[in-house]
Amino acid sequence: MAPAAPDAPAASAAPAPPAAPAPPATPAPPATPAAPVTGPDAASASRGTGRAPSAVRKAAGALGRLLRAAALRSAALVALLALWETAPRFGLVDATFLPPVSEVATAWWDLLGNGQLGQHTRASLARSFGGFGIAVVIAVPLGLLIGWYRPVAALLGPLLEVFRNTAALALLPVFVLLLGIGETSKVSIVVYACLWPVLLNTISAVGNADPTLVRLARSMDLSTPRLFQKVILPSSVPAIFTGIRLAGAVSILVLVAAEMIGAKAGLGYLINASQYNFAIPQMYAGIITISAVGVAFNQLLVTIERRLSTWRVPA
Repeated sequence: MAPAAPDAPAASAAPAPPAAPAPPATPAPPATPAAPVTGPDAASASRGTGRAPSAVRKAAGALGRLLRAAALRSAALVALLALWETAPRFGLVDATFLPPVSEVATAWWDLLGNGQLGQHTRASLARSFGGFGIAVVIAVPLGLLIGWYRPVAALLGPLLEVFRNTAALALLPVFVLLLGIGETSKVSIVVYACLWPVLLNTISAVGNADPTLVRLARSMDLSTPRLFQKVILPSSVPAIFTGIRLAGAVSILVLVAAEMIGAKAGLGYLINASQYNFAIPQMYAGIITISAVGVAFNQLLVTIERRLSTWRVPA
């Protein structure tokens, strides 16, 4: 038997030819930006993606800012009330002459419930608002006249200087002697006290009107009434209302002093009678009521001023 032939060596694999280079890729065209979604679709898209705050979040944020502002504005008042409540209870002051604010609040509620507080408040408001209104009606036109016409200002200037430096309460005995202790003297002293802040601020406002605007108005042949309507009065509103707000505060302060002499009703009478009867909580209740009335009256005047000067640019 012939021997088997030896295995032939495996032939080595021939090297593969180099691959042809791939052609360069053609760059893709830039994507066209999607058109913005408007209308109801935008609202639904924002709610779906959560990229825009919802209406609830906006309302919650506005409410939070409002609460923070209210807390900041009332912090000092709350601290005062807390001090008023704790100081008498811890013996820092004599509770006989400064009772805790809770006792004053109870006395205030009792006066409101039995009708005394309403009666005295109505009497004071009638006198105060009556005198205040008369003073404004007299002082604003007179101030416009004095501020615009220099001969009138020169004639009445010395007289104004005398009376503006005479305190209203110093003339209270004179008003009582001349007009008696009835309503006329009380309203008259309020008129006198409120007249000067409004009058002097009106005179100053007219005198400080922008001369450039006045010359421009004259160059357009505006008559004096139209000049007052279009230039003088709008530019004078802020200063006039400053005097009116001062007069509003003065009307209440002077009236309280006037009601302590010969009155049978009013917040000043309530405070004075409570002091004589040693009803200290009722006395403080009357004082708090006067403060509340003054704050409310001032806010009312601020609101009216904003309505009449909507043209002003806020600072």
